[in-house]
Amino acid sequence: MYLVAAVWISLALLASLVSVRVGISVALVEIMVGVLAGNLFTIPEPEWVAFLASIGAVALTFLAGVDIDTEVLRNKLAATLLIGFLSFLLPFLGAAAWAYGVADWTGDASLIAGIALSTTSVAVVYAVMIETGLNRSDLGKVILAACFVTDLGTVTALGLLFAGFGLELVVFGAVTVAALLVLPRFTRWFFRQYGERVSEPELKYLFVVLFGLGALASFAGSEAVLPAYLVGLVLSDTFQKREELARRLRTIVFALLTPFYFIRAGLFVSFGSLVAGFWTIVAFFAVKVATKFAGVLPVTLAYGYTFRDGMYTTLMMSTGLTFGTISSLYGLDNGLITQQQYSVLVTVVIATAIIPTLVAQRFFLPLKEIKKVQIEEDR
Repeated sequence: MYLVAAVWISLALLASLVSVRVGISVALVEIMVGVLAGNLFTIPEPEWVAFLASIGAVALTFLAGVDIDTEVLRNKLAATLLIGFLSFLLPFLGAAAWAYGVADWTGDASLIAGIALSTTSVAVVYAVMIETGLNRSDLGKVILAACFVTDLGTVTALGLLFAGFGLELVVFGAVTVAALLVLPRFTRWFFRQYGERVSEPELKYLFVVLFGLGALASFAGSEAVLPAYLVGLVLSDTFQKREELARRLRTIVFALLTPFYFIRAGLFVSFGSLVAGFWTIVAFFAVKVATKFAGVLPVTLAYGYTFRDGMYTTLMMSTGLTFGTISSLYGLDNGLITQQQYSVLVTVVIATAIIPTLVAQRFFLPLKEIKKVQIEEDR
């Protein structure tokens, strides 16, 4: 067990060193390290690695919700909803139509392709926002909120088209809504009573909430990252007054948990599948990115974004990872897509986590927004 842990943390350390050296987001490098390591070596992946990776996704999604400024969200609600909705709708329709009409996939397989390629990766986007400091800017907060709208569309589409609505889902929805109503006030009380202790009861309390709702989500056939984002959103005002607590949680998440998540994501990519389905992968990648651009870029420009900020927003909204792989795996497990189709979709999803992020960071980083954040911090 310790040897396996040493291997995985060594890969994470290598990714950190490369990230610092080349100036690329560590999340992006961790995915690429996972791709290379998984294809060049046999990387052990016991069940506890998948568990830590899952916790990393949940905690990262929670932090993304925490960093959304509710005041900014209210002031820019129309832009956020429109960007997020079109970021889901056009890629869903475009990828499904391409799969059915051009790639000659079945109707169910085409719908799974549309769902898998409609997503935006909150995990990748948030990791980049944290590293650049854009999570504290209005632009970054709008992007994070729009990511949630997009992925909510993905989850809803998967539920409506395939998963169905049973009693378990109704119970999950009711309990989640009740928890979201109670949590802000109860959390403030809990933090006042038990905060700032060496034993970190605040962080343990948060993990109890996230794990409990995550268990209920799994029971209902949903995903633990969905309630995690909502909990982060309703607790964002509380955390704005406790930046030190958020910093301690980020330290745990980024040092120990998210490396397992991002490196494991890279392991899904097989060079053999990439070669076998190369042109199909290229076509699906182009369809996803083209439809994201068609939906997002015109909206950003219409709301007064500069071309650079609009391109950055569009490229970030073009990323995919968590819900893309989840949707693809759902299709495979339920016999809706073949193993080859699954490999194609997952490879496209991973490619959208890497390529748009790399282009955005290299050529369209919103330097004015970053500088503005730095000036405010210096004050």
